Amino acid sequence: MGAHESMEHAEHAEHASGSNKKIALLIAVLALFLAISETLGKGAQTESISKNVEAANLWAFFQAKSIRRTVVVTAAEQGKLTLAAAAEAQKPAVQKQIDDWTKTAQRYRSEPETGEGTEQLADKAKHAEHARDEATAKYHHFELASAAFQIGIVLASATIITGMIALAYVGGALTIAGLIMTALGLWWPHLLHLH
Repeated sequence: MGAHESMEHAEHAEHASGSNKKIALLIAVLALFLAISETLGKGAQTESISKNVEAANLWAFFQAKSIRRTVVVTAAEQGKLTLAAAAEAQKPAVQKQIDDWTKTAQRYRSEPETGEGTEQLADKAKHAEHARDEATAKYHHFELASAAFQIGIVLASATIITGMIALAYVGGALTIAGLIMTALGLWWPHLLHLH
């Protein structure tokens, strides 16, 4: 092997070393973005589960209040029948009971001071469902971003082994795709319908 050939091998090794450093940097950046998207995804998943439980609890409370209200309305209606047949001396007491049941039924329907009337509970449950849907949409975007980053890492790693620079370009394109999916998850989770 002549000096010229040795020089060419050294230049080629130096060029390959420089390319490998760039690929290693790409892998490191992809790993960083992967860690971020995974963290955001876990947070969104936890939020989705939490809001789903909250909505279920609120709807259960709503149903319990609705049942109580129905029982009290039924009692008031029965009281009206009793009132018609009651003796004159009993009528004021029966009417007072009917009035109390009617007020209770109204309170079960709307209790703005406590937020525990059926109207308020339904609003709270719908709000929790909306928050759940928002978190779920974010989660789906972050999962797709993570997949893009993971595949990009694999392709960039394969570039070092195979020397096929095209794989690194695909890995770079997947980085951009992952960043777009992360941005959509953060700011516009309902722009694409992924679920």
